[in-house]
Amino acid sequence: MNRILNPDISTFISRSALGIVLVAHSLYLKLIVFTLAGTAQFFGSIGLPETLAYIVFSVEAVAGVALLLGFKTRLFSALVIPILLGATWAHSANGWLFTNAGGGWEYPLLLTIMAVAQLGMGDGKYAISTYVSSKQSRLS
Repeated sequence: MNRILNPDISTFISRSALGIVLVAHSLYLKLIVFTLAGTAQFFGSIGLPETLAYIVFSVEAVAGVALLLGFKTRLFSALVIPILLGATWAHSANGWLFTNAGGGWEYPLLLTIMAVAQLGMGDGKYAISTYVSSKQSRLS
C-alpha cells in the first residue's frame, strides 16, 4: 500500500484536484457559462469593482494550469488564497452548503484549505518543475 499511496502521489493528487477546480471555475464557469461580462456584473452586484472579475479570472486560469503542471506551486497556491477567501465571503450569506441557492461557503472554504495545504507541500515529485530541475542537474 505504501508504494501506491505515498506523500508524492498524495501531493500530486491534491495539486491536480485544486488545479482542475481552478481551471473549471475560470475557463468553463466564468468564461463560458457566465461569460466574463456576466461575472463582472456579479462582482459589481456584491459591491466589488467589476474589473476585479477579470483579474480573478486570469489568476484562477493561470494558477490552475500551473498547479496541474506542477510549476511554482507554492507561488500560485499563495496567489489563489485571497481569491478563494473572497469567494468564501461572497457565498457566506447563502449558508453553509454549496447546494443552497447561490452556493454556500463550505466549498470555497475547502478550496482555501487545499491551497494552504498545497502551499506547504509544494510541487512534489510528479511535477514539471521537478523534471526540469533534474534534467538541468544532469546537464551541468
